[in-house]
Amino acid sequence: MTEGLVRYDARDGAAILTLASPSKLNAMSLDMWASLPDLVHRAERDPAVRVIVLRGDGEKAFCAGADISQFGDKRSEAEAIAEYDATVERGNTALREAEKPTVAVIKGICFGGGFGLAVACDLRVASSDSRFRIPAARLGLGYGFSNIEMLVRRLGLGTTADLLLSARIIEAGEACTLGIVNAVWNATDFEEEAARHVERIAHNAPLTLKAIKKALSESEKPAPDRAAVDALVAACYASRDYHEGRAAFREKREPLFTGE
Repeated sequence: MTEGLVRYDARDGAAILTLASPSKLNAMSLDMWASLPDLVHRAERDPAVRVIVLRGDGEKAFCAGADISQFGDKRSEAEAIAEYDATVERGNTALREAEKPTVAVIKGICFGGGFGLAVACDLRVASSDSRFRIPAARLGLGYGFSNIEMLVRRLGLGTTADLLLSARIIEAGEACTLGIVNAVWNATDFEEEAARHVERIAHNAPLTLKAIKKALSESEKPAPDRAAVDALVAACYASRDYHEGRAAFREKREPLFTGE
């Protein structure tokens, strides 16, 4: 089976999670949503992984959203709707609160639930031919508070209101201006530029990345666990990597971090 799943591949310091349903523009089935937490935890447990990358299969789409063909069976009655939404939230939360940095690499369509997945990541980079949309208001769907809260915290109230109320399509350039994505590169150079950006992150000190990610996650909570962040920061200063980083700076060379 090569379609209707999230593929996992780890190489060069990155765990690559590929949304693989290209015949449906990588629309997410319920099983795909449900698989995300375990895949993120797998990346967290692998000491060779320093960054988690989320991307779509093929050239046409990052993710077109949820697989609407399943809504009749899996999102019709109140109990089924609640369970479906909880499964989606667990997938988004796994990315948002992952112990390691997450990067959404976006090509083509990024709509609905796919937009939510991208925003759950720490960074978003996009090809110049990417398009963004939350079409809930055109489908009659209720958009849950937790989803709106995440969008407001990460994109701001005005941008979130525009996205949800207008349900309009936003091109990559405007998405960058609005802060939806962090960088846009020409489609012909996108793969190379995105790989370089991911590599840049993966070459940084793992303990520092972990401390930064924890601080970013906690900063969005009503009562952040500052002690947990402080402990990770202290671990950075106590590490061999801290000494290696300073030595490399003095010697004008690239540091060789080990996560110890």
